[in-house]
Amino acid sequence: MKKILSITVEEDLIEWLQSYSKTNSKFRNKSHIVEVALDRLKEQEEKEKKKGKN
Repeated sequence: MKKILSITVEEDLIEWLQSYSKTNSKFRNKSHIVEVALDRLKEQEEKEKKKGKN
């Protein structure tokens, strides 16, 4: 289930996000971009954590 999240972000990142969402049809909206980015960060962190255990 999805939940609402409110965050504070630097203005230049918001401007980039708005521009990116207009020019990239891969994403439905700005929230979708942020969700995908967080998911990728999570996957990367989990890979690095597993690497450190071996």
